[in-house]
Amino acid sequence: MSWRTVIISSSAKLDYQLGYMVVRKDNSTKIHISEIHTVLIESTAVSLTTALLAELVKHKIKVIFCDEKRNPSSELIPYYGAHDTSRKVRNQIAWDKDIKTAVWTEIVSEKIRNQMYLLEIYNRPESDMLKNYINELEFGDSTNREGHAAKVYFNALFGKDFSRSEDNVINASLNYGYSIILSSFTREISLNGYITQIGLFHDNMFNQFNLASDLMEPFRMLVDNTVLAMKPKIFEKEEKHQLVNILNQYVKINGKEEYVSNAIKIYTRSVFDALEEKDVSQMKFYEL
Repeated sequence: MSWRTVIISSSAKLDYQLGYMVVRKDNSTKIHISEIHTVLIESTAVSLTTALLAELVKHKIKVIFCDEKRNPSSELIPYYGAHDTSRKVRNQIAWDKDIKTAVWTEIVSEKIRNQMYLLEIYNRPESDMLKNYINELEFGDSTNREGHAAKVYFNALFGKDFSRSEDNVINASLNYGYSIILSSFTREISLNGYITQIGLFHDNMFNQFNLASDLMEPFRMLVDNTVLAMKPKIFEKEEKHQLVNILNQYVKINGKEEYVSNAIKIYTRSVFDALEEKDVSQMKFYEL
């Protein structure tokens, strides 16, 4: 099972050789393709061969390209993640509204529950309010408990004056971490033969990743926890690497300790099972 997140942060040449990705700098490093889950190319001073790109796509490895500010700007996704992609896309378009709403309700409930757990870890009394929001949650979150919980949660974590709309180091860190998690979900959606544009709840015509935006919600807490522990004063290379490393943290899912990257795989597959079989009990969520 692939597990490595490979970060290329400085000038290098990448190519493919007998099953390995070869990273050529002053010295050469070989990494077997089967071990790689994600390749993050942070530097614009990297050149790579089409032979390597073809192998990475063939093995369904996520490749994220960054701009000159080292922020993710694009990614490589295979056209065909599964042999029956056409059938699955037709199914996706025809998913029943009730089961989509039921799955979304479960996702929102789990997101607020994870936020509550994080507040409990840091002994924030506001965790009781989030517990009440979970109990008050209605089908499809028609009363927007998610929004109310988010305001309480972020103010409890980062202070009453904190706003997600401000341009500051905390928000830059959060946004970067969320983008890494989002990229992992786009990979898994593609691997399962579905498309990212058609979501369950998110329905923005300008958002290419509506479905990934839906599915990632319970995993945002992992980013929040990392940023809280970092207490960043600046947001540069070291801080970004800590956030990318979230994919290599361990969580418990389906009774086993798994890398976060594998937990995303298991959870995403379970959501599609729930949608296809119209049974939310199929959904598998992670635990810390």
